[in-house]
Amino acid sequence: MRLRIISGELGGRFIQAPQSKETRPTTDRVRETLFNILLNLVDFEDIRMLDLYAGSGALGFESLSRGAGFVQFIERNFQVYKNLNNNIALLGVQDRVTASRMEVTSYCGMQPAEPFHLILADPPFFAYDVYTAVKGIFANRLLAEDGLVVIERSIQTEEKDKDGFGKTHFRRIGDTLLYRFDWEDKGNPAQ
Repeated sequence: MRLRIISGELGGRFIQAPQSKETRPTTDRVRETLFNILLNLVDFEDIRMLDLYAGSGALGFESLSRGAGFVQFIERNFQVYKNLNNNIALLGVQDRVTASRMEVTSYCGMQPAEPFHLILADPPFFAYDVYTAVKGIFANRLLAEDGLVVIERSIQTEEKDKDGFGKTHFRRIGDTLLYRFDWEDKGNPAQ
C-alpha cells in the first residue's frame, strides 16, 4: 500500500507502507487532521522531531515536509525498519533523518544529546508499553521545555488508556483518539 505525503515540501510524494501485521498506517484523514491541529500548536521551522513506532515514517516525513530540521525514527521490527529506510532513500532525506532499530521503551530510557520539540507516537493499538514510553520521555528529558507529545490510540483501548495515561484524550478522529502531553503534565501519566 502506498501512502501520500499530504502537504509541504514533500507534499504529493508517495512512500510505501510496510507489509506487516504489526503496523497500522495512519490514514490520510487522521494525518491531515493531526497536522492541522499541530500547525496551531507547533512552529515546525527547524525543530527536532521524534517519531516513535515509526512504521512507514509517514508522521516524521509529514513533519520534515512542513519544515522540521531533523527527525529521529524509532522502529523495532526488522522488516518494517528496512521499509522505512527504503522510504528515506526514496525521498532523498538521508541528511535530515536518523532511523534506529530498537524498542521504543529502550530509546525513551536514554537521555538524548538534544531534546525534541515534537514527539509523535503511533503504537500498535493493543501495545501498552506506550505508557512506560511516555514516562521515560519526561524522566529522561527527551522533550524540550516548550515541546509537545501526541500519542495516537484506538477507541477500543480508551478505558485502559484513561488509566494508563491518567487522562482522557483531547481529540477524536473517527475511531482514533489523540492524547497530548507537555511539561505541565510533569511526565506523570498514571502516577
